[in-house]
Amino acid sequence: MSNDYFVFQDESEVWLKDIMDNRYEEALARANSLLRQTTPDANGCWVRPTKKRPKLRFRGWQVAAARFVYCVVNREVLSQRIVIRHRCHNERCCRPEHLQTGSAADNKRDDWDYWANGVNYDLL
Repeated sequence: MSNDYFVFQDESEVWLKDIMDNRYEEALARANSLLRQTTPDANGCWVRPTKKRPKLRFRGWQVAAARFVYCVVNREVLSQRIVIRHRCHNERCCRPEHLQTGSAADNKRDDWDYWANGVNYDLL
């Protein structure tokens, strides 16, 4: 009996693994370029000049800017099942300190908490 195990990776994981293994410096330069194009707001968020959640293209893929920044800065390969949660509840924010991973259910609980209590920016 073989000890080889099948591990499913979605397309996002394959793409991110290739970037982390072979193109990390290029990705880091792109993430830093994106962060230089942000503007700080009154809450400490680094926002992109878009009306909705900012996206970017890199190596043939379009991805949410916050997801790309989080993965590159933390050098993490995430599946599509993992979402990037904005602790500040500002979907235009790309500041790495305001981003964390979680499930879709975690993200929904964040929304409910935000609707009930708002955000304490002193804790960010």
